[in-house]
Amino acid sequence: MYRYDQLDQAFVDQRVAEFRDQTRRFLAGELSEDEFKAVRLRNGLYIQRHAPMLRIAVPYGLLSSRQLRKLGEIAQRYDRGYGHFTTRTNLQLNWPKLEDVPDILAELATVQMHSIQTSGNCIRNVTADHLAGIALDEVDDPRPYCEIIRQWANLHPEFTYLPRKFKFAVTGSPEDRAASEVHDIGLHLRRDAEGNIGFQVLVGGGLGRTPIIGQVIREFVPLPDLLSYLDAILRVYNRYGRRDNIHKARIKILVKAAGIAKFRDQVETEWHASRDIAPRLDMAEVDRIRAFFKPPAYETLPNLDVLAGREPEFQAWYRYNTRPHKVSGYRAAFVSLKAHGENPGDISSAQMAAVADLADRVSFGLVRVAHNQNLLLADVKQTELYRVWQELRRVGLATPNIGTLTDMIACPGLDFCSLANAGTLKVAHQIQKQFDDLDYLYDLGDIEIKMSGCMNACGHHHVGHIGILGVDKHGEEWYQITLGGSVNGSTALGQVIGPSVAQADVASTIERIVEIYRAEREDGERFIETFRRIGIKPFKEGVYAAHSEAA
Repeated sequence: MYRYDQLDQAFVDQRVAEFRDQTRRFLAGELSEDEFKAVRLRNGLYIQRHAPMLRIAVPYGLLSSRQLRKLGEIAQRYDRGYGHFTTRTNLQLNWPKLEDVPDILAELATVQMHSIQTSGNCIRNVTADHLAGIALDEVDDPRPYCEIIRQWANLHPEFTYLPRKFKFAVTGSPEDRAASEVHDIGLHLRRDAEGNIGFQVLVGGGLGRTPIIGQVIREFVPLPDLLSYLDAILRVYNRYGRRDNIHKARIKILVKAAGIAKFRDQVETEWHASRDIAPRLDMAEVDRIRAFFKPPAYETLPNLDVLAGREPEFQAWYRYNTRPHKVSGYRAAFVSLKAHGENPGDISSAQMAAVADLADRVSFGLVRVAHNQNLLLADVKQTELYRVWQELRRVGLATPNIGTLTDMIACPGLDFCSLANAGTLKVAHQIQKQFDDLDYLYDLGDIEIKMSGCMNACGHHHVGHIGILGVDKHGEEWYQITLGGSVNGSTALGQVIGPSVAQADVASTIERIVEIYRAEREDGERFIETFRRIGIKPFKEGVYAAHSEAA
C-alpha cells in the first residue's frame, strides 16, 4: 500500500495544526458557526442529530493492520467503542466530542491517515474494487491509479470549491464491483490494440434525489493523458455547474441538461485547448506509485480441498464468505459486518483489534473495506482458512451471509443523521429477524437489499435488487420499496412497486416479495434475473393483494 513520504506527512501534520487552531477559535467564540462550518466540513466533521460525526478517509478501501488497530483505539478512547464503515469505504465515528476532534486527527496522522476532503463540495474519497489485484478477470490493478487521482485531487487549487461534492470510482474488471456507473466519474481500465493501459471514462452518474446512470464520454484515454482529461471534465463542470440550487448542482444534472454529445464537445474542446499546459503523467512517476502495490511475497502453493471432513458451518462460511484468488493456494476471506441483530457496517473496537491481529498473521498485515460495508482479508493461504473462520467466529464476524438477503447495505438513518426522514437500523433488525434461517437464505440465493433513510441515497437503495427508502408521512416513518435495481456491470435503477408501507410492515413486505420470486423463478435463476424476465407486475399484484387481505 502507499506509504507517506516526508512531504505527505508534513502536509497532514500541518492540516491537523490548522484545524486545532480553528477549533480553538470557534470554541472561544472567535469564529462564527458559518465560518467554522466551511473548515470543519473540509476536515470531515458533520453536526448530526446527537453529536458531531467524524468521517475518516480510507482511500480505495485499503488499511494496514496498524491503521485498523489505531481506528479501534480512537473509537474506544474518544467515541463509544465502535465505528461504522460506509459505502465509500470510509469509517465514521458517531459520538466524538468537538473539542477532542483535533486530538483524533493528530492520532490519525501518526498512522498516515486523515479526514481531509471526506466532506464538502470537493473531490471525495476515490473508491475501487475490493478484489483489486487478486481478481481473476482483472485487466490491471486499479489501486495505483486511485492513488494518483487522490494525490492530484487533494487540495487541488481549481477544484476545492466545486458546485457540489464529486465522487470517483475505478475498476479494473468487467464485473464492476465498485459501482462506477453511479459515480460522477467512473473509470474502467482498458488496453488498446498494442496492450497499452488506458481508461474508458463515464460521466454524470449518481443517485440521490435524481438517480442517473453514467454515460461513456470517451472510450479510451491513454494513461499519460488521464489527469489532463480529468482536469478538462472538472473545469467544464466548475464553469457551467449550477450553484444556485443544491439539488441541481451535481454534474449529472449538467450532463443531463446539456446532453452527453454537447457535454463531450465542451470537454474535448477544453482538453485540446489545455493539453500543452495540463498535467501529463510521467511514466516514471506511475511506476513509482505502482511499486507500492506490487504483489506481496506469495508462496508457491497448490490449490487444496479444504472442505473435506469439515463441519457444515465451516463449509457454509467457505462457500459464502470466501472468493477465488488469482494465485494458487490462496483465497480471499470476507469479514462479515452483517451479523443478525447488529447494525450493518458497524464494528467494535475489540473486533477491529482482532481483525488487525488476524491480518498480521494471515494476510500480509492488510485489510480491505468493501463497497458493501464488509471487510476483506485478501491474501489468505487456503491452509489458514479454517483457523481464520474460527477466529472470526470467536469475535462475531463470521456470519456466513455474504451475498444473501441479510448482507444488506444500510446508512445510519434517523438514528444518527440529521438529514434522514426515517430510521434504517430498526428495519434492518426486523429483516434480520424475519430471515434468520440460513438455509432459507441460501435457497433464495443472491439478493441485494439496499436501504437509505432519505433521498440522499447513502445506502444506494436505487440500485438494490430490493431497495428501501425511508420517507416521512406527517411525522411517521414509512418506506418506499423498489425492485430491479443493480450494479456490477449491468446497472439499472429500481422501479417503485407501489405505495409506501409502514415501518412495522417492511419485513413482511420483503417476505412476500421473495415468496413471489420463489414461486416464479426458473431453475438456477437469481432474483434479479427472475425480475427482469417477468417484470414488476406480478410482484406489485401479489404484495398489495396481501396487504388488502390483511386490512
